[in-house]
Amino acid sequence: MRRLGVLCAVLALLAACTGEPPPPHTVLRVLASSELTDMRPLLEELRRDTGVELVVDHRGTIDATNALEPGNYQHDVAWLSTDRYFDLKLKQIGFTGERPLSSRFMFSPLAVGVEPGTAELLRASTADQHLSWADLADRAAMGMVRFGMADPRHAGSGLSALIGVATAAAGTGGALREEDITCDRLRGFFTGRTLAEDTSRQLADAYAADQDSADALINYESVLLSLNAGGTLREPLEILYPRDGIVLADYPMLLLDPAKRDSFGAVVAWFESERAQRAIVERTSRRPLNSAVPRDPRFHDFGTNTLYFPERKETVDRLTAEYADPLSHNPSHVMFVLDFSESMKGPRMDALRSAFAGFSGADPSATGKFVRFYRGERFTVLRFGGTVIDERDFVVSGQADLDALRDHVGSDRFDRSTGVWSALDAAYEKAAAVIGEDPEQPVTIVLMTDGENNAGIGLPDFLRNYEARHPPVKAVHTYTIRFGEADAGELDQVARATGGRMVDANATSLAEAFKEIRGCR
Repeated sequence: MRRLGVLCAVLALLAACTGEPPPPHTVLRVLASSELTDMRPLLEELRRDTGVELVVDHRGTIDATNALEPGNYQHDVAWLSTDRYFDLKLKQIGFTGERPLSSRFMFSPLAVGVEPGTAELLRASTADQHLSWADLADRAAMGMVRFGMADPRHAGSGLSALIGVATAAAGTGGALREEDITCDRLRGFFTGRTLAEDTSRQLADAYAADQDSADALINYESVLLSLNAGGTLREPLEILYPRDGIVLADYPMLLLDPAKRDSFGAVVAWFESERAQRAIVERTSRRPLNSAVPRDPRFHDFGTNTLYFPERKETVDRLTAEYADPLSHNPSHVMFVLDFSESMKGPRMDALRSAFAGFSGADPSATGKFVRFYRGERFTVLRFGGTVIDERDFVVSGQADLDALRDHVGSDRFDRSTGVWSALDAAYEKAAAVIGEDPEQPVTIVLMTDGENNAGIGLPDFLRNYEARHPPVKAVHTYTIRFGEADAGELDQVARATGGRMVDANATSLAEAFKEIRGCR
C-alpha cells in the first residue's frame, strides 16, 4: 500500500507540472498537393497540440484530383492547391451528392520569378513597367525569354499558368470557353518553354540544379520565395505578377470521410489560430487568411485581376491536350497566298504591309503580342496576279528574317489580272511537297484577294483537283480573307470545302482579319 501511495503521489505531481494530459492520438490519411511537403514541420506541432496525425500522400494537384472518386475515396482528407478542377470533374460526371466539407486558411498567387537582367528587359518592353502574359509571350516568341513551367497534366501551377495565359490571349474578359481556343494563339509563347517538370516542387529543384536552363520560372509565389531563401541561386529571382490576370492557389482542405469530422475540425481550428498562421508565413512563405497576422514585406501587391477557371472540364481537357506536352509544339508552316493584282495598289497594299509589320512585332496591342510571328515558324509567300508571280520560303530565326519577309511583301510587282484559283491550286501543290518531306509538319493556307477570279482555272476545276488529292493534303485547311470586291460566296465556299472559314476584312480591317484567323489550323 505504501508503494501504491508513493506512485499515486508521483503521478499527481507529474499531472500538476504538465497540465492537461496529452490529447488522444488519431490519424487522418491525407491526399495532398506535392508542394505541401514544406508543411511537414508544422504537422508535427499539429500532432503534438491536437493529437491528430496527418499521414500524407503527396502527388501533383491534377493527379491527386483525378484520384478522387466520389463514393470510393481512399483517403480521409484531400488538401489541394485548388479544388476548381475537382468541381469541374464533379460537374462533368453529373454528381448530385453532397460536396465534401472544405476549409481554407492560406493562399499563394501564381507569379513569374525572373532573373534580374531579364526582368529589366521585360519592364523595358512595357508601357507602364508592369508585366503581362502578352509581354512574356512577345519576348518568348523571339527567344528573348526562356521559362520553366510545370506540366499542366499533373501540376496545379502548370494548369493555372496555362489557363491564365490562354484566358489573356482570348481577350474576352470572361472565363475561357472552348470556342476561345479553336485557333492557336499560344504557340509563340510556348517556344520559350525550356524547362518542364511534373510538379511545382520538382520544377524549382530542377532550376536550382541548372540555372542556365531558363531565365524565368512560372510557379506559386510561395515556391519562388522559398527558392530565393534557400541559398542555392546565384542571385534571387525578381517576382512579377502578370497584370492581365492570375489564378490563386487557396489550398482547400476537404473532408472526404464525414466520420472524421471532429478530427478534421480540430486540424482546421489549429491552422486558423494566429500562432499557426504566423508559422505558415514564416516557414512556407504562403499568405495567411487571418487578418490579425501582420503583412510580410515579401508579399507585394498583385492587383485584383484574378482569373476564373473555365466552366467546363472539357475546355480544360482540350487545352491540356493541345499544349501540355512540350515535345508537341512543332512550329507551323503557313502559306500566304496574296493577291498582287493592280487593284491592290495604293491604300490596299499599304494595309497588307501594315498587317505583316504587326505580325513582325510592330503591333503593341495584347492581341498583337500573342499572334506575332515566332522563332522556328515557317512561311511560304505566294504572290499572284493572273498567274503565280513568285514563291518564296522563310524560316524565322531572328529579326533579320522578319525584315526580309516584310520587304518581300512590300515590293511592288503587280499584274493586270487575277487568277485566284490557279494560285490556290499551286499552294496545295506546295503543301503536298512539304507534307511529303515531313508528314508531321502542320500546314495551313491563308488566301487573301480583293477581286474576282478572271484568269486561270475556275472554282469548279480547283475543287475537282482538291478532291483528287491525297488525304493528308486534303487535311490542309484554307482560310480565306475577302477584301475589296472579292466574291464572298466563292471564298466562303472554298473555305468550307477545305475545312477553314472566311473572314470579311471589309467589315473590320485587313489587319484585324489576318489576326482573327492567325493560328487557325
